[in-house]
Amino acid sequence: MKKIEKQVEKMQKNRTLSGHLRVLAVASFLVALSIICGKYLAIPVGTVMRFSFENLPILLAGMVLGPMMGVLTGVVADFLGCLMVGYAINPVVTLGAAAIGLFGGLFYRLFSKLPLFPKIAISATLAHVIGSVMIKTWGLAIFYDMPFYLLLLWRLLNYVIVGGAESLLLYYLLKNKTIKRLLETLR
Repeated sequence: MKKIEKQVEKMQKNRTLSGHLRVLAVASFLVALSIICGKYLAIPVGTVMRFSFENLPILLAGMVLGPMMGVLTGVVADFLGCLMVGYAINPVVTLGAAAIGLFGGLFYRLFSKLPLFPKIAISATLAHVIGSVMIKTWGLAIFYDMPFYLLLLWRLLNYVIVGGAESLLLYYLLKNKTIKRLLETLR
């Protein structure tokens, strides 16, 4: 009987480890996707602003892998992305990226009873208001010595457009049956 219990315990440990490795692999993929979308496929608008979907993978990480993996994805993507393209690392902007993953995941769980699209739209909007519009704008205003409120207005307009598009993309991703099945293997 003890031998069987030990084998079952060993199998559970291996299953947990492989589950953690899969989550880490998906998070790493989302980091890479965020870097590509944010640093290489972005559309620059002036010297400080750019339209990009860099936050979409961070939001997705928070929503499907949990708020802490959202934070980790945001921090690693911002840090590595800055190193790869030669941007100065701004800790306040990195904090904003972490906040997007954290609040995207927290609000997604908080509003779990809602239908999928409202849950995504509310989560993405609140995560962007906190992380992108407030925290990142503050970090950019300090770093570039720009008037906070002027930058805030431009970034608010940016994230009304980008956040709406990201919400639609997230909805279609999370509604897809194949992606649903893949995500279920992570749980």
